Amino acid sequence: MAKELKELTKRSENYSQWYNDLVVKADLAEQSPVRGCMVIKPYGYAIWEKMQRILDDKFKETGHHNAYFPLLIPKSYLSREAEHVEGFAKECAIVTHYRLKNSPDGSGVVVDPEAKLEEELIIRPTSETIIWSTYKNWIQSYRDLPILCNQWANVMRWEMRTRLFLRTAEFLWQEGHTAHATREEAEAEAVKMLHVYADFAEKVMAVPVITGVKTANERFAGAIDTYTIEAMMQDGKALQSGTSHFLGQNFAKAFDVQFIDKNNKLDYVWATSWGVSTRLMGALIMCHSDDNGLVLPPALAPTQVVIVPIYKSQEQLAEIDAKVAPLVDRFKSMGISVKYDNSDNKRPGFKFADYELKGIPVRLVMGGRDLENNTVEVMRRDTLEKETMSFDGIEEHVAQLLKDIQSNIYDKALKFREAHTITVDTYDEFKERIEDGVFILAHWDGTSETEEKIKEETKATIRCIPLHGDKTPGKCMVTGKPSAQRVLFARSY
Repeated sequence: MAKELKELTKRSENYSQWYNDLVVKADLAEQSPVRGCMVIKPYGYAIWEKMQRILDDKFKETGHHNAYFPLLIPKSYLSREAEHVEGFAKECAIVTHYRLKNSPDGSGVVVDPEAKLEEELIIRPTSETIIWSTYKNWIQSYRDLPILCNQWANVMRWEMRTRLFLRTAEFLWQEGHTAHATREEAEAEAVKMLHVYADFAEKVMAVPVITGVKTANERFAGAIDTYTIEAMMQDGKALQSGTSHFLGQNFAKAFDVQFIDKNNKLDYVWATSWGVSTRLMGALIMCHSDDNGLVLPPALAPTQVVIVPIYKSQEQLAEIDAKVAPLVDRFKSMGISVKYDNSDNKRPGFKFADYELKGIPVRLVMGGRDLENNTVEVMRRDTLEKETMSFDGIEEHVAQLLKDIQSNIYDKALKFREAHTITVDTYDEFKERIEDGVFILAHWDGTSETEEKIKEETKATIRCIPLHGDKTPGKCMVTGKPSAQRVLFARSY
C-alpha cells in the first residue's frame, strides 16, 4: 500500500494526473473495454448510491415521482425542436439495425443487412423529446397538471475526450421533466430545483456552489433559461455541477401538447427539465481530496468509521474483539456506518494507508496498551490529527466528530474559493489573472460576440450570471459598453 500511495501523483506536480490516479487507486472506477465508457466499481457506486438516495428523498419531498422512459428515441423526434437537435446532433449514437447473423466465413457475427430499421433510433442523449411525446397522451386539461416526473437513467453522448466521472460517453444521472399550466409555475419549479441541488451540494457534499443563470451561448439546447450551480475545484477551475432549465412552451409546441385552461381556452403546456449526474463524483474528489487520497464528507462516506485492532497474540485479539463488539452495535444503533477490520491477511500499516486512500472519515485503533488503559486512538481523515481518548463514551465523541468533519470540509473549500475569487475591471488584468487559476467577477456587455472573443483569447467562459452577486452596473472590461452587473468567469472542465 505504501507503494500505491508513493505512485499517487502529487496535486502540485500534475493535478490532472493526480485525479486520474486517485479515481483508479481508490477503487472508484476504471476504464472499460468500450471506448469512452467506464466501469464504476463497488466502492465508487456505494458513494453514488448515497447521493442517489438522498437526492431521491429530496425530490419526493418536493412532490416529484419517479418514472422510466425508453432508452431509444425515434430520429424524427429530435427533428421537431430545431435548437435541441442542433445542440445534440454531434453527440448522438444511432441504432440502424436490429439483428446480427453468423458470418458466412465462420469468423463471428455480422450485421444482417436485411434487418435495417425503417427509422433509425437514437440512444438517448437526454429525454425531452420522448417524454414530451408521451405527455401529449397524458395532458388534456389543467386538471392533469402539474406533472412532476423524475427519471434515474443512463444517457449516451459521444464524447471524444473523456475522463472518468467528469466526461464519459455513457453516464448515469437523473433527469426531472415537469409540465405546468402557467409560465410562473414552471419558472418557480426551475428555480426551486436549482436550490435543491445547491442545498445538496453544500450540506451533503460539503461543496460550496455559486447559483446563477447561463448566458445564451451556454444555455441548454431548447431552453429559454438555464440555471446552474458552479463549484471551484482545487486547481481553480469551475465545474458545472447541476443545471435546471426553464423550457417555456418550446417542447409543448414541438409535440403539440395543449390543454384546456381554467378559462376554457386552449394553451400550450409550460415545461422544465433538470439534472445532475455522476459528474458529482468528480466534484467530490477534486474539491476535497489530498495527496494521501480521498477525503469524503461523512454524509456520503459508505463507511464513516473504521476500527483497527493491533495485537500480539490471538488471545489479545479476542480481548479486543470482545471490547469492540458492543461499540460496533452502538454505532449502528446511532445510524453510523462502521467497519471492524480484524482480518489477519493485511498488516495494520497497510490497513491505515488503505483507509486513508479511501477517505474514511474516522479511524479508531485499539492495541494492547489501550486495553490496559481503557483508551482508543482516534484519527480524523480531514486533518490527519490523532488523539488518544478514554474508551468510555467514545461513540458520542465520534458522532460529534463526524459533524465537525462535515462542516470543516465545507469551510475549507469555501475559504479556498473565496481566496481564489477576484474582481477585475480591465481586460489586460483579466488576461493576466486568469492564468492564476481563479474565479473572476467582471463586467460584460451582454453580447455573444464579446463572450466569444473572451473565450477564444483566454479559454475562459462565463460560468453564470450570479443570482446573488454584485448587481452594481458598470462598463464592460472589453468594449466599455454598459454592463448590468458583474458575471462569473473561469476556465472549466
